Amino acid sequence: MTLWDIFTYIDWILFILVALTVLYLGIFAITSLFPRHSETPKAKNENRFIILIPTYKNGKSVMMTVKSILGQSYPMRQFDVTVIADKEDEMTLFHLAQQPITLLTPNYEKSSRVKSLQLAINNLPQFKIYDAVIILEAGDVVEPEFLQQMNDAYESAGTKAIQTHKLSFNRDTVTARLSAVFEEINNSIFRRGHISIGLPAAMHSSGMVFDFEWFKNYLQVAKPSWADKELEAMLTRQHIYVDYFDKIYVYNEKARQADDFNRAHRSWIWSQWKTILRNIRFLPTAIVNRHYDLIDKLFQWMLLPRMIMMLMIIAMCVIVPFIYMTAALKWWVLFAIVVLLFAIATPNYLVDEKWDRTFFMVPVVLLTPVLNKFSLGRKILNKFDLQK
Repeated sequence: MTLWDIFTYIDWILFILVALTVLYLGIFAITSLFPRHSETPKAKNENRFIILIPTYKNGKSVMMTVKSILGQSYPMRQFDVTVIADKEDEMTLFHLAQQPITLLTPNYEKSSRVKSLQLAINNLPQFKIYDAVIILEAGDVVEPEFLQQMNDAYESAGTKAIQTHKLSFNRDTVTARLSAVFEEINNSIFRRGHISIGLPAAMHSSGMVFDFEWFKNYLQVAKPSWADKELEAMLTRQHIYVDYFDKIYVYNEKARQADDFNRAHRSWIWSQWKTILRNIRFLPTAIVNRHYDLIDKLFQWMLLPRMIMMLMIIAMCVIVPFIYMTAALKWWVLFAIVVLLFAIATPNYLVDEKWDRTFFMVPVVLLTPVLNKFSLGRKILNKFDLQK
């Protein structure tokens, strides 16, 4: 086998992997243009909510979340708030204790989100009855009408799980803009695009509402190591549809520094692969039983992450022309298609003069740990406001 043959095989294998991901994204980017929900009817009943806010060393962020959820137009008697403050500083605990909430202060040797939620559910008063549970995270900010909107959505959806529209309220650095854009692309493709054709929406780490009894039973079998994707897998295996409401907003601050972004991105990729390994055994049964929701989820989780996909496309568009110009044409076409699809999936408010340049910064953001080790790399990061 010649060196040219090796290059050709590698080039086509990478191209097919990326093209399959682009095809999947393209289908749902187009379906996202046909939203399912228009106006949510006013609910006749006022459901009773328990809002759980697990937090870990978040300081002022959790106070911001608590204040926004307590400032609701929804009747105070119809909701309670529990904050699980794991390893928070004394000043934060002091301020939280002044609020009309239930404050739990675990000190786990090995902390986890599941442990915090289990503690909260197990410590709820037995005489209180709840219809639904809402999960928020430290740093989330909601509008005064949030609970009223959630009540209307929960009544009209007729399902045990709902995801709201999470979006960023800061775009002051390149990394923050990139995070905000990819967050909205995920909302369009994996949430709005999916429910438009009857498939369940992907879940986020917060801004979620569940039937209280279902969620309580789920936590009884949940393992401390489980991430949010495992919750999504459990819902799908049980044929529980996850609805998405595009007009119920939960605002969250995005990472401003590339190192923070990469750390969160690596954690997300790792949790996704662990979920695949735990659930791939259900694929044959899903195919036989035509369980399309689960088939879609497993295929979705096996796709290349969007950041890595963009890095590969940009790298191949730059490198391949120096080896063989004709082989580069397909990569250039694929890059143009990806930019078009992302433009379709990106809301108008994010498409500004910095939008296209943000995508070209993907390699720089991902290579930040390497660039930080060299003086020239640090100069590049400083130039694009990516240095700590």
